[in-house]
Amino acid sequence: MLVGNSQADDAAVYSLSDDLALVSTLDFFTPIVDDPYQYGAIAAANSLSDVYAMGGEPLFALAIAAFPGDAGTFPMLADVMAGAADKAKEAGICIVGGHTVRDREPKFGLSVTGSVNPGAIWRNSGAKPGDVIVLTKPLGTGVVATGIKWRIASEAVAEAAVRSMLRLNAAAGRAGREVGISTATDVSGYGLLGHLFEVLDASGVRAELDYPAVPVLPGAVELLATKTLPRISGRPVPGAALLHRWFGFRPIPAGTREMLSGLGQKVAFDGKVPEALKLLLADPQTSGGLLMFVPEERADRLMSALADAGETGWRIGRTLPADPSAPSILRVS
Repeated sequence: MLVGNSQADDAAVYSLSDDLALVSTLDFFTPIVDDPYQYGAIAAANSLSDVYAMGGEPLFALAIAAFPGDAGTFPMLADVMAGAADKAKEAGICIVGGHTVRDREPKFGLSVTGSVNPGAIWRNSGAKPGDVIVLTKPLGTGVVATGIKWRIASEAVAEAAVRSMLRLNAAAGRAGREVGISTATDVSGYGLLGHLFEVLDASGVRAELDYPAVPVLPGAVELLATKTLPRISGRPVPGAALLHRWFGFRPIPAGTREMLSGLGQKVAFDGKVPEALKLLLADPQTSGGLLMFVPEERADRLMSALADAGETGWRIGRTLPADPSAPSILRVS
């Protein structure tokens, strides 16, 4: 076993020979969009991402699904499976089996097996002082998904988030391997801050982020300023506007504030950092981008390789040597 769960890496890695190892991961979640085909495709892209985040390539996948047992849901399950199969085909693999159970709340995802060279694994412990930190997708899918559920996200905002979640991290991963980055992780359920701290802790380094450089999905900041009562959102209730304004909630996913408060003094925010950006840095992502750590002398090459592959990339910060006397491991300014 080359990589287990000791440092919160994205997937397990098991050695088969000196130049071949298996990557194994599993991920599934409840629906975050209304369209079942898109749900299946997003779930597949999200599951595949962990293999790319380890520096590997997927080989095949198994599906895991939980759906209500009534006949009316079967066509939706078929659409979910079709979306996942098409996304797997885009990744160059097949879904070769799986398992389903009956459940009141739908759940779907994949167990993915991939391959990687044992000498080229991207471990959480691989970041080096002076690395440039590059993010390949904007933040905000958690906020937008909540906005979709509450019927307050516009069609344009929802479409932008769906396009981002549907995009595989395959090309970005290959660009990273081509350049020779230090390591990478994908930004998913613990938000950018959570996954960044996993790398910083495992690598024994600090970091600084440039908050104006952090990319955000269109409409995410505006959604965070919107108060609504989910139970009456989108319904013709008399006085709804006043009720939303006085008693409404902002579409902040559960756990976002807990993540921020749990980090305590480990993160220091400059006074200029807007509250919305703090929340988005902790926003749980679905099928988020890769967070790449690249030596400064290779950063330009990485940005060029990402662009040549049709991928996006933003330089959002850099790593620093450890400083035992500093109370914070991360500074955002």
